[in-house]
Amino acid sequence: MSDEIETPGSARRPRVAVVFGGRSTEHAVSCVSAGSVLAAIDRDRYDVVPVGISREGRWVLAGDEPEKLAITGGELPEVPSEGAAVVLSGDPTHRGLAVHEAGQVPRELGEVDVVLPLLHGPYGEDGTIQGLLELAGVPYVGSGVFASAAAMDKGHMKTLLQGAGLPVGPYAVVTPRAWATDKAAVRETVASLGYPVFVKPARAGSSVGITKVHGPDELDDAVEVARSHDPRVVVEAMLDGREIECGVLEGLDGGPPDASVPGEVVVGGDHEFYDFAAKYLPDEGTDLVIPADLPDAVVAEVQALAAQAFDALACEGLARVDFFLTRDGRVVVNEVNTMPGFTPVSMFPLLWAATGIDYPALVDRLVQTALARPTGLR
Repeated sequence: MSDEIETPGSARRPRVAVVFGGRSTEHAVSCVSAGSVLAAIDRDRYDVVPVGISREGRWVLAGDEPEKLAITGGELPEVPSEGAAVVLSGDPTHRGLAVHEAGQVPRELGEVDVVLPLLHGPYGEDGTIQGLLELAGVPYVGSGVFASAAAMDKGHMKTLLQGAGLPVGPYAVVTPRAWATDKAAVRETVASLGYPVFVKPARAGSSVGITKVHGPDELDDAVEVARSHDPRVVVEAMLDGREIECGVLEGLDGGPPDASVPGEVVVGGDHEFYDFAAKYLPDEGTDLVIPADLPDAVVAEVQALAAQAFDALACEGLARVDFFLTRDGRVVVNEVNTMPGFTPVSMFPLLWAATGIDYPALVDRLVQTALARPTGLR
């Protein structure tokens, strides 16, 4: 990382600010993703500035130490609140980062050419930081404000996918008003989906706050668990089948999106579904089968639907689209993740490695795509 003051006209490499941590319950996952990216990004091509956001929302100049952002012995990494504060200029003619330390004159880190916002969940993946970067006139990796916000909210996402004619499983949205004023109606709606169901925070990821509900006597507690993460809750009917995931990248030179080979999540051990421990902790009995053992026709259908979902939400840069392949052979879209996990065991980079784009090349393509894209309306 370089923090030298630039002189006008000096030649330099593109400066990439890797932003991670954040205020959501996926703080630790974001840190692990950042550690992997910091270790892989080509330092001969890019000048890298790691910027951490603490759980309280404080932006700090982070150490360029990828090894400290790994999960070690079950301990999850975290961005400390201490450290030099980092401020992003809101002036689109400046596009600079400045460091503020107590008792010292603020120093410039120089202009930022692109931000890689490795933030998962609310206050990052949901359009908020994307709006900040648009106001600042700074290019960034990933989807814009609308697509980020729409994909983050599982209820709105499913509505948009249905409107585009894509196959979506049965679901219900539990709003704060409905839960406060008419729980009986909510229970009746959920019962119409048929048990078991999955109760989820509408705007969370990494399987945080999700409960598999086997009957009506478990519903209220599950809704309260989800509401502890998000006042909006989504309830999904369980689809009996296989969990299939597919990576999508924005097409080069304005072309259509590219889809990876599909992969399959096979959950083992004591997990009833793909929960946080099964995703991120070792020795939890979960296998990622890449490529998935699927007929060619199903592979083609998954890839086509993944690209269609990407376009239906106006996504940019990247996404991971999750599916269910039901026992009767139907391919059903479950979720679109606009900033999927980038940890060493995350499905998205593993899918692209199996497709022929290794981790460093994947990071490079995302940065180059962002650099080529204008900010503002597009």
